[in-house]
Amino acid sequence: MEKKDNLIEVKNLTKFFSINRGIFRATKSYIKAVDDVSFEIKKGETLGLVGESGCGKTTTGRTILKLYEPTSGQIIYDGKDIAKLKNKAMLPYRRKLQMIFQDPYASLNSRMTVEDIIGEPIQIHKLMGKKEKHDRIQYLLNRVGLNPDHASRYPHEFSGGQRQRIGIARALAVQPEFIVCDEPISALDVSIQAQVVNMLEDLQDDLGLTYLFIAHDLSMVRHISDKIGVMYLGKLVELADSSELYKNPLHPYTKALISAIPIPDPDMAEKNKRIILEGEIPSPIDPPKGCRFKGRCKYAKPNCEEADFELKDVGGGHKVACNLY
Repeated sequence: MEKKDNLIEVKNLTKFFSINRGIFRATKSYIKAVDDVSFEIKKGETLGLVGESGCGKTTTGRTILKLYEPTSGQIIYDGKDIAKLKNKAMLPYRRKLQMIFQDPYASLNSRMTVEDIIGEPIQIHKLMGKKEKHDRIQYLLNRVGLNPDHASRYPHEFSGGQRQRIGIARALAVQPEFIVCDEPISALDVSIQAQVVNMLEDLQDDLGLTYLFIAHDLSMVRHISDKIGVMYLGKLVELADSSELYKNPLHPYTKALISAIPIPDPDMAEKNKRIILEGEIPSPIDPPKGCRFKGRCKYAKPNCEEADFELKDVGGGHKVACNLY
């Protein structure tokens, strides 16, 4: 599929969670989960989002889908800003924007059969009649590598990999255009992970899907992504094409992440110098002034204490937020 137009444009997206403190719970502070994040995803493209646990990856994905209401910023889907849309106005976009959740068991209703789980979004959006819905469910089960006879079973009767396939079938039920894949392979056995990723790539090619792929496994992100964004403590610190990011990481945090990727060749692994980050990750409730990574960065300079660097294009669409560039 030719990739021309932006399907998703995220501009200065912010999501803060309020915390009430004090005897009368009147004093408020905020968890700054996502703070001024901007990026674009073209139609048919996959943007990988990586970073340590708690950096805001999942919150970014959920906020784009309006599972969390954004504190501020724009979420432009196919030219329309959906950030402030409510309930009924948002309903047509719910069909086009779907999510594959990290935990394939917790995200499935244990009291519903597979047919009911996959058919529920079709019913909510009133897309087709009973016979057409049944045929659609049978098709989707076959499409994700499950037996159509499994439709009458319950989630607890399946393995983790099979449950994730059910979750993928549910996301595909309403023929979406954009899917947030929130660490869809992290809860699966290594032997199953590659199967699921290959299936997601086949589905993307066949159905023209656009993905935001959130994960910890940087080698897998490299395999599936066209572009990769690196998040640290709610901020996007680097954004580049997948191959460019791995060949030429610029931000010290990105370099540390890539150095931690296991290398199967013992000789090459011995030559690879692992970068060990020292210091503690600051609290998202009270992030440090200036660069949030400065306390763990050996290249920190005095002006890193004051300036919060924005993403800067250093050439070829490679963007980095760092005083070194």
